Amino acid sequence: MIDASPGWELYRSFLAVVREGSLSGGARLLGLTQPTVGRHIDALEQSLGTALFTRSQGGLAPTELALALVPHAEAMSMAAEALQRAASGEAEEDRGTVRITASEMIGTEVLPPIIARFSEEHPRIAVEMVLSNRSDDLIRRDADIAIRMIRPTQTSLVAKKCGTIGLGLHAHKNLIQRHGMPQSVAELTQFPIIGFDRESSIRRLKDLGGFPLSRELFAFRCDSDVGQFAALRAGVGFGMCQYQLALRYPDLVPVLPGAVEFELDVWIAMHEDLKTSRRMRLMFDHLAEEMTAYAREADARASGR
Repeated sequence: MIDASPGWELYRSFLAVVREGSLSGGARLLGLTQPTVGRHIDALEQSLGTALFTRSQGGLAPTELALALVPHAEAMSMAAEALQRAASGEAEEDRGTVRITASEMIGTEVLPPIIARFSEEHPRIAVEMVLSNRSDDLIRRDADIAIRMIRPTQTSLVAKKCGTIGLGLHAHKNLIQRHGMPQSVAELTQFPIIGFDRESSIRRLKDLGGFPLSRELFAFRCDSDVGQFAALRAGVGFGMCQYQLALRYPDLVPVLPGAVEFELDVWIAMHEDLKTSRRMRLMFDHLAEEMTAYAREADARASGR
């Protein structure tokens, strides 16, 4: 008798361990116990006749063979999910769960009212939100739909550009009353500036109008965009802010408009396998329409106040 090939359950645990880097992490991701996931890995290795992981200080490192198996296991995952949707009848129903990933600022300041309007129209669709700047959430299947400020490059994604958001330097009016208004980019070094703590975060920004970006320059350092925005509204220092968000807070004043600013493209994307799901299409279209409208509003500059 020919031995049966390893089942999807084993490959499912294999994928989880690859993604999380440990048995415990894979178990948490799947909602299983660590011993169960360990048995699945042992069974898969025994069936294939080779080791798939090596132990390292950081956890379990996949072997070259394991990495070669990942895209095939991911294809199995997509097929299993499609099979489940077809079997449950969810593909053509406006119910179920949609998991969205977005940056901190978009997720906390922009999406809540957009999601509220969607929920009024589709109360049977639950929404989960993941605040993350990672670009691989959709490929890793950590989310169904992503809103990102960079163009998705993976061929397996359906993506749409919603527009462009402008960011400029702003400050609370009380801070300007205390410190005055800088008259040039060079003068900014004499004022309290809000910025990032880690160099990797600082590199997310470009050279803004000749303004030198360095950790030592910042009087307030925080790697959270939400934390920086809260500090900006509290008058801690001068900081970057989306123009449209600044228009919602009358106490925020544009500083050196046109001199210190940059733009971000807004993209919405989902895995191509999800486009047959009605609830995914409903959410994708709703987010695309709403984010397009938001991007148009964000074209307003300080002169539009």
